[in-house]
Amino acid sequence: MATAKLSKQYTLAEYLNCADIAADKNYELENGVLREMPPESWQNLQIALYLIVEIAKVVPRTQIVKGAEIIISGSRINARIPDLMVLSPEGAAEISQFKRSTITLDMPPPILVVEVVSPGKANRDRDYRYKRSEYAARGIDNYWIIDPQEGKFVCLQLENGLYEEITYNASETGIMFETPFALEVDFSQIFASLEN
Repeated sequence: MATAKLSKQYTLAEYLNCADIAADKNYELENGVLREMPPESWQNLQIALYLIVEIAKVVPRTQIVKGAEIIISGSRINARIPDLMVLSPEGAAEISQFKRSTITLDMPPPILVVEVVSPGKANRDRDYRYKRSEYAARGIDNYWIIDPQEGKFVCLQLENGLYEEITYNASETGIMFETPFALEVDFSQIFASLEN
């Protein structure tokens, strides 16, 4: 894709109808500008895969999505591609009707969004600061941040428009979640790649 296309300011309609975005690359729309997303690290992919397998034991697979994008409104429109999302049954039914796997503003928000933090200050800021406020504004009740560099699992639950935070570390054995669904997470599996 030409540099001019990456620096152009896109409206949401232009972005959603953009035919010249390279199909072999991932892009997020950030403040109206396309930002190319590098491939995920092996470690981040393994963490997401572990969670997909565990969540699929308690949630129908049609509600679990990887690689889909969600439109976030605010002072500027953003389109984010979380590492993993779990949709409500209604949200899964709506997104299945469209060719593009995009959760638009008129669709129900996911019941859970998971981000696995990649190295670097810009990535940390994006996951801990910007996406935190964007996901809260979008009404996403549960946001999990998994930070392999820090060995942390941050669980954020929306309360009155703001996230309440509980942080677990890699030295803990695991936790049983009751919300957004009953799930036992084994931290030794999530952070296993830290020991290699």
